[in-house]
Amino acid sequence: MTKLHKDYTKEQPQEIEILLGVINRFIGLFSRQIQRHTKLETSREYPFIAMDTRQVFEELTIARDHLLKRNNCVDLRDKKFLDVGCGFGNVMLFAEQFGFDVYGIEKDSASITNALKFFDKSQIIADDIKTFNGYKEFDVVYFFCPLTEGERKFEEFLEDQIKPGAILIGNYKRSKKIETDKRFKKLSDLLPVWEKISL
Repeated sequence: MTKLHKDYTKEQPQEIEILLGVINRFIGLFSRQIQRHTKLETSREYPFIAMDTRQVFEELTIARDHLLKRNNCVDLRDKKFLDVGCGFGNVMLFAEQFGFDVYGIEKDSASITNALKFFDKSQIIADDIKTFNGYKEFDVVYFFCPLTEGERKFEEFLEDQIKPGAILIGNYKRSKKIETDKRFKKLSDLLPVWEKISL
């Protein structure tokens, strides 16, 4: 796991740690159920795997704080968040609590069935992440290494597609081109959060 900005075990109250622990247990339960019923070709695509809740929370905090400051606004209700390969929508649930207008893209029917227990059909985009052409519609785009094959090509495709001003959260990125890409500015020294500043 990428090192966090903060050590939550030291800075967060014990009650928060307990809540995050319980949340992680429920996420693990859903993850195992989805993995058993996945329709994905697991030689090329990962079945749903959940990212560590603490890191997701920290990354969303960075994105939220940056957008609020940059846009001089008090809420994020008009900011669209996309989870790429959303599984059952656990990251969407967090992003929704941060105030984002949330969406997820997923092609695995087992994951979609579970995501629809939490979200409206309009919020779950049933499509292939490698060919989806609507990335430019979103203000924050999140992913957690969804492919076993072609991950670098997908990441570079995604980086080209998102609009200037969008924030990209890319956990376990394989392509390192973004590190020297002048179109992007990193928003954290420790976490994979970037702002696209130009075409």
